[in-house]
Amino acid sequence: MKSTLVLGASDNPNRYSYLAVNRLIQHGHPVHGFAKKATEVSGVPVRNKKEEIDIPNLDTISVYLSPENQREYYEWILELAPKRVIFNPGAENPELEQILRNHHIEPVEACTLVLLSIGMY
Repeated sequence: MKSTLVLGASDNPNRYSYLAVNRLIQHGHPVHGFAKKATEVSGVPVRNKKEEIDIPNLDTISVYLSPENQREYYEWILELAPKRVIFNPGAENPELEQILRNHHIEPVEACTLVLLSIGMY
């Protein structure tokens, strides 16, 4: 199972990040959420303070933020040192993808929901 941080998690059932948290849970992956607003999604706390996030052996960060809103998290993402970062549709960011490659972190332009549904997560 792949420990995943959903960056831009939302408690709005109409948002793809909400669906992603739920599908990750359904597939048995340990899930963590982070957003500007502290909340909860299906029992998963969504934190809004970086220091509250401590995820040993983080496998994946699934990004649901626009490129402009990702900039403030560049250093933090590197500090978390995931194996890969998934850029969901609308979150693609060539600048951050190159930074990740330079730090030996795999950037993936894909949809978390699709990857889960086809067994390629």
